[in-house]
Amino acid sequence: MKPSDLLLLAFIALALGGFSPLMVKAEDPYRFFTWTVTYGKISPLGAPQQVILINGQFPGPTIDCVTNDNIVVNVVNQLDEPILITWNGVQQRKNSWQDGVLGTNCPILPNTNWTYKFQAKDQIGSYTYFLSTVLHRAAGGFGALNINQRSVISIPYPAPAGEFTLLAGDWYKASHKGLRRILDYGKNLPLPNGLLINGASSGVTFTGQQGKTYKFRVSNVGIVTSINFRIQGHTLSLIEVEGAHTQQELYESLDVHVGQSVAVLVTLNQAVKDYYVVISSRFTKPVLTATAILRYQGSNTPASLPLPAGPTYQVHWSMKQARTIRLNLTANAARPNPQGSYHYKLIPVARTIILANSPVQINGKLRYAVNGISYIDPETPLKLADYFNISGVFTLNSIKDSPSSGQPATLGTSVISTTLHDFVEIVFQNNEKYVQSWHLDGSSFYAVGYGPGQWNQDMRKRYNMDDAIVRHTLQVYPLSWSAILVSLDNKGMWNLRSAIWTRRYLGQQLYVRVWNDELSPYTENDIPPNALLCGKAKRP
Repeated sequence: MKPSDLLLLAFIALALGGFSPLMVKAEDPYRFFTWTVTYGKISPLGAPQQVILINGQFPGPTIDCVTNDNIVVNVVNQLDEPILITWNGVQQRKNSWQDGVLGTNCPILPNTNWTYKFQAKDQIGSYTYFLSTVLHRAAGGFGALNINQRSVISIPYPAPAGEFTLLAGDWYKASHKGLRRILDYGKNLPLPNGLLINGASSGVTFTGQQGKTYKFRVSNVGIVTSINFRIQGHTLSLIEVEGAHTQQELYESLDVHVGQSVAVLVTLNQAVKDYYVVISSRFTKPVLTATAILRYQGSNTPASLPLPAGPTYQVHWSMKQARTIRLNLTANAARPNPQGSYHYKLIPVARTIILANSPVQINGKLRYAVNGISYIDPETPLKLADYFNISGVFTLNSIKDSPSSGQPATLGTSVISTTLHDFVEIVFQNNEKYVQSWHLDGSSFYAVGYGPGQWNQDMRKRYNMDDAIVRHTLQVYPLSWSAILVSLDNKGMWNLRSAIWTRRYLGQQLYVRVWNDELSPYTENDIPPNALLCGKAKRP
């Protein structure tokens, strides 16, 4: 149909009183992908090993999109096990049906396919995706998901000359099935064999022009290890953390914990040569290291040793740095209103939840528990059981709002019940000698406080109630606590989990049911027509 014909139809309809041309609204753009998930052999640490590929790539393809784009991904599973993909940090507004975890979705069986459809609604920033089933992400199946701002929304820094995506994390030489057997036997995993940057321990090169400034999006896609990121001879200007613009502090290096993402600006203001890009493990002995190269265009001079030094086990150093990461209150994010227009300190807290992680022995094997319950996935996804009113799958508030002592840990399916728009305080209490990393699906939260020892109500005096950073994954330091404030304004069933995948696999997770009695597309999308059914929800 010609544009002139469309215009004529609009005016005919107007004359008939049917609608106004002002009501005609174009749908947000669609981006379509088909991903085939397979096994393949590559040599990330020098020796051939089986990995998981997406369209033959390791890491998987990068999704580059714009705020409010609709993303449609047809996933073809050619592995020998069921899989799901989760979109780490994408909030899935009104749409936990697409979250890609076993509490919301039936898995995609071998030699079948399933199509995700979700929207990057009102978000910008640096995110990742990965296989959420068992230990698949330890073998690959992960990639970057970058959401750029719409052209009508300004950015609070000069536009960079280009950008680079850096997926960093720990790596094991053992297969994901071998690692799983270790955990199933009740043992913990050993130290990883190495670290990778974009799938390699060395040799990846980022090339730019002298005098130009570039954006680096850095994500920790490992399964157990915090890392420190730095670039030889260059400072890092932090501009974004998991979708929130930050105050632009300068750093020599940055800690990035498991599941976290940051974006920094790097100005190429040194002599024309090559420089080392370095990641190293935090809180481990020995310290693991991987390198890449920042190459100035025209360089004929290789990078020179020594590598820039980074922190190793200094917990207090990391906690102090975390407190310096603050929200840019005047910047716009996905919407034109400033990030600081939401005055979270004025909102009354409806509920305080204290979650304590702990290693436990159940049936003679190592598990991890939260408030005494070690999570197990039922055969029927919680979201389907909730939607179809299927009994016997889970019990609301089966986990207490605070830990209790003296009771043995048990296996269970933990679900916290909340009301839509509740404003909740969650304290993560870590009584172990290992750093923790916690992730919440469906919402971002204000990371208001970190501190050593046991949390109590007096600790609220230490909270940052003015410009705390908004993020989706939070570290909790050894023998310490971290606190968040979150507005639960996204109806659905949402996974609150350890981002350290061995701990999640052994039970350190739960779900938060955000609910009201209104059945309306304004609060939650209906079940998608292609929804997979399994367990008690399976069609007869």
